[in-house]
Amino acid sequence: MLRLTSRGHFFSFDRPVVMGIMNVTPDSFFDGGKYQGLTAVLEHCHKMVSEGADIIDIGAFSTRPGSERISDKEEIDRIIPALKAIRKDFPDILISIDTFRQSVAYQCIEEGADIINDISGGLFDENMIPYIGKNHIPYILMHITGTLEGMHKEEIISENVHQKVRQFFEKQVNKLMEFGEQQIILDPGIGFNKTIECNFGLLKDIDKYRINNLPVLIGISRKSLIYKTLNISTQEALNGTTTLNTIALLNGADILRVHDVKEAVEAVKLTKMLDN
Repeated sequence: MLRLTSRGHFFSFDRPVVMGIMNVTPDSFFDGGKYQGLTAVLEHCHKMVSEGADIIDIGAFSTRPGSERISDKEEIDRIIPALKAIRKDFPDILISIDTFRQSVAYQCIEEGADIINDISGGLFDENMIPYIGKNHIPYILMHITGTLEGMHKEEIISENVHQKVRQFFEKQVNKLMEFGEQQIILDPGIGFNKTIECNFGLLKDIDKYRINNLPVLIGISRKSLIYKTLNISTQEALNGTTTLNTIALLNGADILRVHDVKEAVEAVKLTKMLDN
């Protein structure tokens, strides 16, 4: 289960945690452009918190295929106003920042963010691992292959996915641990450079790539393994998302990263009853 220290506070959960996605981008694959302006951002955050979100994950750089590659300044300009407004309205909630840039991470931690959620696991910015490591910042380390420019064009993993993900985690965690004890969350990167079959494999056998008994985050919300398998749209993928989130919980997931908080919280409550 999740245990974190941030801003002088200790956060401890005795159940899986729900992370609500707050995209302030115009072009994310599902909700791009829906939350432009602070009024819309805060309304959505209030909704997610009222439905039971434990963490709000703010992202300002879309990584969907064909998305715009914005500068770090533009990313900061998008994120900081939203971060300040959310922190003001929700002084006690955990806030995560979805970025692979150390400069953005630094600015956001200074403004009260708690967690850095790095889709590159430290690969896209050589300054990220030293910054996180030296400051012992809670860090979501996601598996990915290749480069930022080629993240959707690099070779697709089609076999030995658990071994490859585990080896990546071991390598990057060791880099962080050179700076002392760390607060690391593992994310297998479902949907990034892997076949649909490999994505389902990562969902099924979480403990095959979990290392050091670290918490594992599963982010499958409305992704292609759902809508391509069912031949539906992302807008129709809520039921599939909830189904796979439930499977992830039963297989040991510690955090669910979702667009739809209410349904994920219900899945957590129902699966938790099986422990009684």
